Amino acid sequence: MSILKVLRQIVQDVSTAPDLNAVLQITVGRVQKAMKTEVCSVFLFNQESGRYVLRATKGLNAAAVDEVSLAKDEGIVGLVAKRAEPINLEDASSHPAFHYLDVTGEELFHAFLGVPIMHQRKVLGVLVVQQQERRRFDESEEAFLVTLSAQLAGIIAHAHATGAIQMAGEKGVAKQLRNDLRYDGVAAAGGVVIGEIVVASLPSDLDSVPDKQSDDVALELEQLEQALIAVRKEIGLVAENLAGRLSKDERALFDVYLRMLDDNGLPMEMRAKIQQGSWAQGALREVILEHVRAFSAMDDPYLSERATDIKDLGKRILQHLQEDNNGRNLEYPENAVLLADELTPAMLGLVPEGKLSGLISITGSGNSHAAILARSMGIPTVMGVVDLPYRRLNGAAVIVDGYSGRIYINPSIELVQAFSRIVVDEKVVEDELRVLRDLPAITKDGYRLPLWVNTGLAADVPRSLEQGAEGIGLYRTEIPFMIRDSFPSEQEQLESYRTQLQAFAPMPVTMRTLDIGGDKALPYFPIKEENPSLGWRGIRVTLDHPEIFMVQVRAMLRASEGLNNLRIMLPMVTSVSEVDEALRQIDRACEELREEGYHINKPPVGVMIEVPAAVYQTRRFARLVDFISVGSNDLTQYLLAVDRNNPRVAGLYASYHPAVLKALDFIVHEAHKERKHVSICGEIAADPGGALLLMAMGYDVLSVNANNLPKIKFAIRSVSFARARQLLLSVRSLHDAEEIHQELRQSLKAFGLTRLTRPLMPDQKTPSC
Repeated sequence: MSILKVLRQIVQDVSTAPDLNAVLQITVGRVQKAMKTEVCSVFLFNQESGRYVLRATKGLNAAAVDEVSLAKDEGIVGLVAKRAEPINLEDASSHPAFHYLDVTGEELFHAFLGVPIMHQRKVLGVLVVQQQERRRFDESEEAFLVTLSAQLAGIIAHAHATGAIQMAGEKGVAKQLRNDLRYDGVAAAGGVVIGEIVVASLPSDLDSVPDKQSDDVALELEQLEQALIAVRKEIGLVAENLAGRLSKDERALFDVYLRMLDDNGLPMEMRAKIQQGSWAQGALREVILEHVRAFSAMDDPYLSERATDIKDLGKRILQHLQEDNNGRNLEYPENAVLLADELTPAMLGLVPEGKLSGLISITGSGNSHAAILARSMGIPTVMGVVDLPYRRLNGAAVIVDGYSGRIYINPSIELVQAFSRIVVDEKVVEDELRVLRDLPAITKDGYRLPLWVNTGLAADVPRSLEQGAEGIGLYRTEIPFMIRDSFPSEQEQLESYRTQLQAFAPMPVTMRTLDIGGDKALPYFPIKEENPSLGWRGIRVTLDHPEIFMVQVRAMLRASEGLNNLRIMLPMVTSVSEVDEALRQIDRACEELREEGYHINKPPVGVMIEVPAAVYQTRRFARLVDFISVGSNDLTQYLLAVDRNNPRVAGLYASYHPAVLKALDFIVHEAHKERKHVSICGEIAADPGGALLLMAMGYDVLSVNANNLPKIKFAIRSVSFARARQLLLSVRSLHDAEEIHQELRQSLKAFGLTRLTRPLMPDQKTPSC
């Protein structure tokens, strides 16, 4: 078999493995066999000990696994990690860096090839092959191992996140983690919160079940027993219903399932885990995944296939446990910090109102829609914390630093005190800015700039009005769709839209038509695509489904009856034909409603400029519609070819990239040639420095999240339009996003707006940008 076929087979095998231990065992066994070497081993870096630990081996002493470790700069393994490049030696024992590990039995081996396992520029571990013969491994063997290590890296990084990477002997509960553990992610929503973690597990997903200690063993045992009874009954009913259609051998499978659920089978092991202090769901996860791992590693195809049966049983039991748990009143701390593997907008509603103080997500970036909603709600948020062992953290104390994108687990008293001072300072600034509520955003030399808000939730309305918003520049109509299990009816949509329109009347309310696809999925209307950012989303979906579009437009028009403050906005347009078709359907909806007796005035209709194709058609669009709005978040994503939901490239997402600023400048001038009103509703407008640049460019309205509105208003009122123009001219001469960022920071300081910038964090020498 060719090396490529072997590689594909290994990748396929590890992709179906139940957990990290199975992945590593499969890897070392398959590599040792494929390369015909005596030894294959994996060393992984343990953050808590700061050492490289032997996690799996085929050929060395098996007793050394999880017992043997090397310091960062120790041995050839340490040298591979330090250099972050392969090391290929004919005789490892003669190398100056060689460090003999007596319990491994490696004194027999001479040839050595080690390659780093790297993820996002970090060395996670080292993959090693060894042979008794004195020889250098050839180029094809080295290439094979490098390729395989790259495949392993993503799996190991995820294992870090789920907590599956903990070493032997670790209990896996939050209280046993050392103090002040710092993890870096992506800053998603500014602010600081000191709270307690609540891990959100996904329905029927064993891998996402967190570790949790239980004080009521009897209750957990009772819940397990009820779930087992329910699953046994389900299997019995299925077997009975299918009895006439299955052969004797096929019917026997159900007997196997029931034997697994016998009191002396899997349930006995689960009960033992509960007796040791685990909650029922955690005990189920440990037992099921342990058996799945054991069966998956078997060479016999029939036995290895039983791993699927066991995992299926585990999911069935978990479903009943979760249903039972949902029936009880879950207790949330007053300062709950919701932690999820993948944070979604719908999850924000999991925590009772008033108790959600912070958000952490293993995946995602600062520009995902969950993060945007978090900003609108004023909830400090950190995304993309890929190394966080989240399953182990339920109930852990945490500091969420939404400015720098850092979190601190089990923070020390000193760290809590330092961040508490920042929280107090933020509250003082917030209180001082409250007096601006009823004052206009007008510069020192008399230039007035209206400030609108972005909304999506009903709770956004009172918050926005309290902050002195003059209208809604973006109402995300997809939010009511995302928190349901079916498409809302016309009447249900009407009620949601009327709330927004009525609360702001006579001020304008700009409603974006349904913008799903990309990172905004509807559970009842899934869109599976390899590249969703460039796929079926926004106007493309609604024009392909006029029945959805027409119901929504009718609901908007009916909701605006008698108020006449509605504006309709079309997302993700790329061509004139899309705009023409949407306008035809809106006209048709108006005619239908008038025929039905409604007093409808056709509202202003605008388009969003979010993709490069639309940038260069701005003037043409402006001739067709009533207004132009810029969605700078998506526009930045597409101009820079940076997926805003991908933490791997989050550092490349730069709102102040010169190309982005040039595009924003071009759009507003093109639209003004046709005397059309131009607004912007992206996150750049919610930053004081960005707001001043946009004002200087000539944007007619800035639409921001409600929590940032007072800061933007204060910044505008603190400068003259002339000084803002000077700042824009200075920025235009710069050629790097970081240079522009620093120029803005220095300018804000010169304008006396330092307190609007991000504060100096306790572990930083310079302010976070």
